[in-house]
Amino acid sequence: MSGSIVVVGSVALDSVKTLEGESKEALGGSAVYFSLAARNFHPVSVVGVVGRDFPAEHREMLSDKGVDLSGLKVMPGKTFRWHGKFGRDLSNAKTLATHLNVFSEFKPSLTAEQRRAPVVFLANIDPELQAEVLSQMQSPAVVACDTMDYWITSKPEALKELLSKVHIFFANEGEAKKLTKQTNALRAAHVISEWGPSVVVIKKGEHGAILKVGSKFFVFPAFPLESVKDPTGAGDTFAGGFMGYLASTRGFDDADHLKRAMLYGTVTASFTVEDFSTRRIESLRREQLDERFEDFLDRLSVARGVPAIA
Repeated sequence: MSGSIVVVGSVALDSVKTLEGESKEALGGSAVYFSLAARNFHPVSVVGVVGRDFPAEHREMLSDKGVDLSGLKVMPGKTFRWHGKFGRDLSNAKTLATHLNVFSEFKPSLTAEQRRAPVVFLANIDPELQAEVLSQMQSPAVVACDTMDYWITSKPEALKELLSKVHIFFANEGEAKKLTKQTNALRAAHVISEWGPSVVVIKKGEHGAILKVGSKFFVFPAFPLESVKDPTGAGDTFAGGFMGYLASTRGFDDADHLKRAMLYGTVTASFTVEDFSTRRIESLRREQLDERFEDFLDRLSVARGVPAIA
């Protein structure tokens, strides 16, 4: 397990309603979505907390999929719950209720093996908790993190301090602009990179994503889908596919591997939104990801030069 990706984040029970239907008390949380995506490429170890009400079948499913749960703590009380609703704009969820429950007392504590892990992903939790996790790590080769609006508003300085220790940073377009006070996503990525991260990924939902590596920008579309049932967790599975692929190749500083990671993140997220909660990605196999990856490449391929006209 010392070679695993360690992910620190939420493990939750979500109730979500969209125009396509709804799910109640379904498995969710940033650490869960990330792990189910990344495990297709590389071993993953979770650091998180649940209450005693957390269903045993969820734990069994994650373990059966190869996700290490030795760092998942069980506390007296109830598991974190989120209740949200999506309208026609699937890029923004309306939060109807949030019950932190045991997550409000979450103090990450890494096992000895997790401390030696070469790769850590800090999901969108309190930046002070993210920093506490880093303080327990023994010189990881790569640190990646995500964030969310709430922390940008409530703890911007703590987040900026954390970014000075981060190699890869993920944010959606609105978050990146808000954090940097910029009106343009490219300028926002440039500002973020000046704070520390050498790689910046800005997610744009159905409009794709932007990758900044050094001084270069690369633009990627979303994988085309005719139907989206539930976008919950799409960003976390994008990060899971991205980081899982990179960890499997060790291509953390290689532009070509980073670009391939963007595509694997995109296709992984495209499977997630095809059903509610984690239903679709629970049974997802690497072969299916590779097939859609090749399909995506075919759709993107444009020959250089002007083709001759017969």
